[in-house]
Amino acid sequence: MNYRRLGTAGIQVSELSFGAWVTFGQQVGEPLAERLMQTAYDAGVNFFDNAESYASGNAETVMGNVLKRVGWRREAFLISTKFYWGLREGVNQKNTLNRKYLLNAINGSLQRLQLDYVDLVFCHRPDPYTPIEETVWAMHNLIEAGKALYWGTSEWSAYEIASALYSADKHHLHKPVTEQSHYNMFTRERVEKEYARLFREHHYGDVTWSPLASGLLSGKYNEGIPTDSRAAQPGYEWLRESGITPARVDRVKQLVPFAKELGCSMAQLALAWCLKNQNISSVILGASRVEQLQENLGAAQVVAKLTPEVMGRIDAVLGNKPQ
Repeated sequence: MNYRRLGTAGIQVSELSFGAWVTFGQQVGEPLAERLMQTAYDAGVNFFDNAESYASGNAETVMGNVLKRVGWRREAFLISTKFYWGLREGVNQKNTLNRKYLLNAINGSLQRLQLDYVDLVFCHRPDPYTPIEETVWAMHNLIEAGKALYWGTSEWSAYEIASALYSADKHHLHKPVTEQSHYNMFTRERVEKEYARLFREHHYGDVTWSPLASGLLSGKYNEGIPTDSRAAQPGYEWLRESGITPARVDRVKQLVPFAKELGCSMAQLALAWCLKNQNISSVILGASRVEQLQENLGAAQVVAKLTPEVMGRIDAVLGNKPQ
């Protein structure tokens, strides 16, 4: 496993990390979650991602119980969580990054995770109604209280991130160090174009999610939607309607020969393609089976095979390289 700097922070994260989105507390119970986390850890993964809202807090509970059982040294792993959506209805309790919500939310997450602190807290979405300066101060206070070590943004615009960096500089506060963005072969405009100046001038980090486009880039939808897939689950109609389009499936089929040429799976090719971007700090993997996770972890061995010539041929198939 290779490790990369998390933006300007001193810590290093495994270039492949493991996340709890969709699976923990829903598809995956604690026994399997433990096997998955241990498999990742044994392969060198040191970064595990979660969020307050995943499975309405149950994903954090599952991860916390696993961490308590496996007994890893605390300095050997990194845990992140995210705040914005909230767990309860009511004013000041959801869809916000106000100071009151954030200072309460961290306590709930630490209790569910059974940790004294988390390594990284993300603001899960931007809040257009709370001044960025208020949010920056609140995140600074979480860090000063020892409840988190670093903080970052998720799905913020470059302008919003730059505003947070400016506010932190102005008041000598802890700056956000990394974004958590949606990035894969089909979704690349924001990371490769909008964030270019952030990467170049501020050395901002980026931990990316959905590298397989909800499984589409693994090739499992090439012949239709399997009944046991995420797209077949209730609540994921949006994925069937807007994500798994005939045009996208056709492009995945055109990429399959590249994977065969490189001696890897389609999923490994898609993950290695993300890792080829040196502005990316870590690519978050998701899995509901140990075998699936083991396959995906093998993507690290494919990166070196993605020569400029191969990348150019892939871009020709995708036809979406930002200009």
